[in-house]
Amino acid sequence: MCSDAAIISNSPPWLLASSFDGNFNQISEEEVQTLLAREGREKLFLQGVTLAGIKCLLIRDNLFTQGNNSMDLRTKGQSRGSQAVTVVHMESVYFVVMGKKGTEGGPLNLKAFEIAGYIKEAILQKLVHG
Repeated sequence: MCSDAAIISNSPPWLLASSFDGNFNQISEEEVQTLLAREGREKLFLQGVTLAGIKCLLIRDNLFTQGNNSMDLRTKGQSRGSQAVTVVHMESVYFVVMGKKGTEGGPLNLKAFEIAGYIKEAILQKLVHG
């Protein structure tokens, strides 16, 4: 279901981890800053978002909405066709996942939350057990 994934941070704005063979390993600091800026988010609907040089349309932005903390994007203008992208906010990091061609945003969103849950659990286990 997933073709690419990354974990990014807002402070400092950078890529922490990514799929070895995906495009997200090329996400820039500037792209992270734009994606995670709390001010002026309405311009993201007009201008879109770029991730690793891939232009995306903003479908839904609840990244900083308590209880949801997600954003749905769709790639555009790509020769391989349009793909769904979901961003999930987890504590101080963000999980970014791109679906395989043909994967719809709804199922990808559910999968992103499932994976984010595993990541949160692993972080808590590390904090509790050192």
